[in-house]
Amino acid sequence: MQRTTHILLALLGAGALAACREPGTEANLLAASSAGTSTRVNTTFTQPLRLAVNTELTGCSNSPGPFITLAGEMAFGGLGSRMTFRNNVKGTHEYSDERKVEVVVVPAGQTVTIPKQPSRGGVGGNPFIWIKFENSEGQAVSDEIYLGRCVQGLKANTNLDFSGLAEAIAEVSVADCANSPGPYITLNGNLALKSGVNAKLIFQNNDNPVGGPHEAHADAVVTFRLVPPGQSVTFPKQPVLGGVGGNPWIWFAFLTAQGAQIGQEYLLGRCEQLSKS
Repeated sequence: MQRTTHILLALLGAGALAACREPGTEANLLAASSAGTSTRVNTTFTQPLRLAVNTELTGCSNSPGPFITLAGEMAFGGLGSRMTFRNNVKGTHEYSDERKVEVVVVPAGQTVTIPKQPSRGGVGGNPFIWIKFENSEGQAVSDEIYLGRCVQGLKANTNLDFSGLAEAIAEVSVADCANSPGPYITLNGNLALKSGVNAKLIFQNNDNPVGGPHEAHADAVVTFRLVPPGQSVTFPKQPVLGGVGGNPWIWFAFLTAQGAQIGQEYLLGRCEQLSKS
C-alpha cells in the first residue's frame, strides 16, 4: 500500500529588515528551481527508521503449512525545516537568530502502518523459522533473526533500527513582501522513502538452528513486501508563525529531528522577486 501525502505548513516572519539591492542572485539558487509561483527544493539523505513487525502462525502440522501472517508499523526519524532571512546574498551582517524560523514538518516517531499480509505457506512439518529484512533492491538491512520452531511458537515481535535513503521535497511560495508583518511564506511537500522494505521468512527442517539456515540452502524462503518504495507520511498544516517584513533574501534548509542541518542551505532568492515569479 502506498500513501501519497502532502506536508503543509505556513511560515510568517516578525520585525523589519532594510532592503538591500545586490544583482545577480538568481544564478546562486542552489539545487532549487522555480515553477510558476513556487520554488521547488529537494534533497536526498539517510533517514533513521524503526521497524516493528508482529508474526502470527497457524497450521504447523498441515500441508503445505505453516501459514504465517505479518503486520506492524514503521516509524520515521523526523524532519524539520528552517527559513533564514538575511539582508544580503553573501550572508554577512546576518540578523539575529530571531530572524530564523524553524518548524518540525515530520515529528520523530511518525509512523506508517504495515497492513496485515495474506497468510503464506512455507514447508510442512515442524520447521525452524528465521526472518530477514531487505530493501526493495535486495540489500540486507538486518541479519537473519531466529523466530523459533513452528509448534513451539514463534517470537511474536521483531523490532529493528536501521537507516534508509529518503527524499524530502518542498514547494515554497512567497507573497506580501511589502506588507507588515510579511512576507507570507507557504511550504508544502513530502518526505518519502526511496526504497521499500521486504521481509523474508526462511524455513529449515533440520535439528540445529544455531547460526541460521544460510538462505541459499534453506528448505523454503517466502518473501513479504512490507513497505513499498516511495512510502511517505502525512503531516497536518502548521499554524502561521512570525517572520520579517521588508524585502529580505530568503534561505531554506532541511533539518534532522535533532535540529542538525541536512545537506546545504538553499538560497531561494529575494522576497519581491520570489513573490512575482
